[in-house]
Amino acid sequence: MSEILKYITQTWNIKKLVTMVSMFILLMTSGFPLFAQQQRFPKPEFESGYTQPVTSMPEARSEFFAIFDVFVLILALSLITWLILKKRSRRGVLAMSVFSILYFGFFREGCICSVGSLQNVTLALFQPEYSIPLSALAFFVIPLVYTLFFGRTFCAGICPLGAIQDVLLLRPVTMKTWLQKVLGLIPYIYLGLSVLYAATATDFIICRYDPFVGIYRLDATFFMFSIGAIFLLLSAFVARPYCRFFCPYGVLLNWMSRFSKHHLTITPNKCIQCRLCENSCPLGAINTPVPVKVMENRATATKRFISLSLIIPALVILGGWTLSNFHENLANVNAKVRLANELILFKPDVMLASVEIEAFKSAGTPVEELYTEAAIIVEQFYFGAWILGGFLGLVFGLTLSSLSVFKYREDYTPDKGECVSCARCLKYCPVEK
Repeated sequence: MSEILKYITQTWNIKKLVTMVSMFILLMTSGFPLFAQQQRFPKPEFESGYTQPVTSMPEARSEFFAIFDVFVLILALSLITWLILKKRSRRGVLAMSVFSILYFGFFREGCICSVGSLQNVTLALFQPEYSIPLSALAFFVIPLVYTLFFGRTFCAGICPLGAIQDVLLLRPVTMKTWLQKVLGLIPYIYLGLSVLYAATATDFIICRYDPFVGIYRLDATFFMFSIGAIFLLLSAFVARPYCRFFCPYGVLLNWMSRFSKHHLTITPNKCIQCRLCENSCPLGAINTPVPVKVMENRATATKRFISLSLIIPALVILGGWTLSNFHENLANVNAKVRLANELILFKPDVMLASVEIEAFKSAGTPVEELYTEAAIIVEQFYFGAWILGGFLGLVFGLTLSSLSVFKYREDYTPDKGECVSCARCLKYCPVEK
């Protein structure tokens, strides 16, 4: 935290720029408080004196403010991309991180979020009756487009989840490569489960278990506040633990960034092999040079390629078969499936009806209709579990292969997939100065 205060106080131009943007936002929003907080639906009326509880989700925003959020996202992404690629300024990244925390975090209460919009897009693809908000679609697509051309500048300081972790990093510790690879499999599992549950209209688990949104809204439960506090505490020593080892949207950004043409480079000119940047990246995202003498011969590489060509398909089939055996457990998260199972096991003579069963009976819906819908959902989970298991098997196989493949490199270069363009490495390069 001391680093960010030092940099921002010394960088008056960037500070003024961020201050002007913040003042503009406050002026635009403060004049329409009632308009911004309007409800989409009127509150129901009850004769029993019932008081509607305060919702844990932000109120729906007007169309103007939804468009305004998209405009702020594009403006912020353009500015931070310029600061990273042209100005090559770590101070600029820190300043934009503060702005993101204040606006997209506390002011917008963590919503709308590009990470969570992944679920909206999935639901729209698999549930035709769902109409996705254009703002959610924009927040999903725009960071991916910027990442495809310029690398993960969205992760650098625009995403409020990553920004709050980055500014708290004080004494980063180095993690073993194999440990990073193992923990790096978790986001793929999280991505697969979030897509599966969103596609079946079961739940938005990314939003439900977001460790920081409750902190931004100042209304987190004790459990979620504890989880968020743990992540923030880890962030002081482990660089961006949520971004690296949990964020499902980061998987998509990782893929897109590998094709980026204008990605951040450690040095603006030719690398002089000074090795000063070798351990500067807290994420371990700098590829070191690999001399020709340590490269394996062609025969060994060919044997490894053949072995992996046989192992990876086997892992895909094994993963799909294994997870399909647990499809009923996965499906039990769905409310209709869970209710159907409760009704099957329910014995009126010896058991008290749950609130869900009482509500279902009062609705007058035929039990057979519920069972039919539940059976369809369970079948969807069966096919989804096969696809998810095969996907995870493929990821595991490719991860194994990446640990054993050596690529010849002459210079120190950022790993385009893992690098989040935080620009920490720039201040170590003497060519930069």
